[in-house]
Amino acid sequence: MRQLGMRRASLSASLKIGDRRGCCQTPEEKKVHIPFAQDSLVKQWSSMQNMTDRSEEKSKTPVQRNKYLLNINVGGQLFQIACKVAAQYPITRLGKLALYTDPTKKMQLCDDYSVQKNEYFFDRDPSIFHYIFHFYCSGVLWIMDEVCPSNFVEETEYWGIHLKYSQRCCRILFEEKQDELSEYLKIQKELEAELEPLSSTVQFEGKFLGRFRKMIWNLIEDPYSSVAAKIIAVMSSFFVLISIMGMTLSTVEEMKHKTGKMWMEQLEMICAIFFTSEYLMRLISSSSLKNFLRAAFNAVDLVAILPFYVQILFENLDEGDMLYHEELHKMENVSKLGKVLKLIKLMRIFRILKLARHSTGLRAFSFTLRQCYQQVCCLLLFIAMGIFTFSALMHSVEHDAPGTAFTSIPCAWWWAAVSLSTVGYGDTVPDTVLGRMVAFGCISFGIILNGMPISILFNKFSDYYAKLKAHENETSHSLKISRRIRLKERALHKLSECCRADPRCHH
Repeated sequence: MRQLGMRRASLSASLKIGDRRGCCQTPEEKKVHIPFAQDSLVKQWSSMQNMTDRSEEKSKTPVQRNKYLLNINVGGQLFQIACKVAAQYPITRLGKLALYTDPTKKMQLCDDYSVQKNEYFFDRDPSIFHYIFHFYCSGVLWIMDEVCPSNFVEETEYWGIHLKYSQRCCRILFEEKQDELSEYLKIQKELEAELEPLSSTVQFEGKFLGRFRKMIWNLIEDPYSSVAAKIIAVMSSFFVLISIMGMTLSTVEEMKHKTGKMWMEQLEMICAIFFTSEYLMRLISSSSLKNFLRAAFNAVDLVAILPFYVQILFENLDEGDMLYHEELHKMENVSKLGKVLKLIKLMRIFRILKLARHSTGLRAFSFTLRQCYQQVCCLLLFIAMGIFTFSALMHSVEHDAPGTAFTSIPCAWWWAAVSLSTVGYGDTVPDTVLGRMVAFGCISFGIILNGMPISILFNKFSDYYAKLKAHENETSHSLKISRRIRLKERALHKLSECCRADPRCHH
């Protein structure tokens, strides 16, 4: 039976059974024996000095340069691309790097160059460069779903590679994703502008009475800044409701007598004084008059107080005309002024829009309409087309019926509008069978039309409302924390003053 030798401690089973080379060793040979397969490539380690010597020997070894390869170091990862392959795309950055012979032009294309390693360094994203490297190898630019569109476009523009080299399916999906991201960022920017206060603390610095104006501005504009600001916001909403209620009660027949009219006029005067003082305080404390006049809420405030003063002006003009004109001209002038005054009084209804200043729901609703104006305009266009189409059809099938109300197409517009909105007052109805079939088609079209934009508008409204509400809660929470900190600081300050004033605390 053959004697089995001791198996060599190697990374590869290179010894056969019975092979005695290296298995029967003396104790002195075992001490210097290295248990690896390639003994000649391993240097015996004895101290740290040997390791430094080894690194010095490595540095002395000359680097073998290959002029047919480009050594690309992107963010610490090394890639090698054949110059012939890179030169196939001469307008790209690596194509120019492979074709240029002037070292100065090559240095303009990269961020750094290592002469010792013959590497071109680029301070770019290495994860995106894997797609660039694959493009040079295969000629196709692949786009993965997990890639950020803005980052990918930025990197491809840097390397000089157009998206036309990608597959059509990938390019279509990528462009859709890019458009969605652009639209999302646009909406986020506009929403932040909606949430951003008109005058920040920085804008008041260096202005005349900046600190005082900032305090007044926060008192009127920001209800979360203090308890007094919240009280003023509640008072503003209360006066708006009182004003709308007074305008409503002034049309009641029982309130048109002398006593009721006097009470309504006094109530209107009190509300107008409050709204005027509120508007003037905003105007004086604003850091930028131009931005203040361009703001939509401030325009609503101006429209809310103008009817009162215009009414006083027209009444004074009316009295002046009564003194200098004849009786006939007086009556005509009074009639004209009465119509103008009715129109001006009607403008007071816009005061209800002042509630949107402190109402998150109304602000979200107005922002939704501004963002979805294309869908809203398209809906109105469809409604107009439906009204014209079905009113023409109804007139064509009903105009010969005796006693019909559809004597013309304009007369059928009201019926078509009521039917499209699925309200159906029943004041005008078709009599013939064909007319009822047209009415059924109009109602069916109205149901489909009304159901189309509701989901889009509701989803966007819910999203915007949630973001506005989250911002308000975050602002309120941060203010509460700052107030608690200031309260603790004041309490500690008062306690330290008391301890200094009390002589017993020193003993």
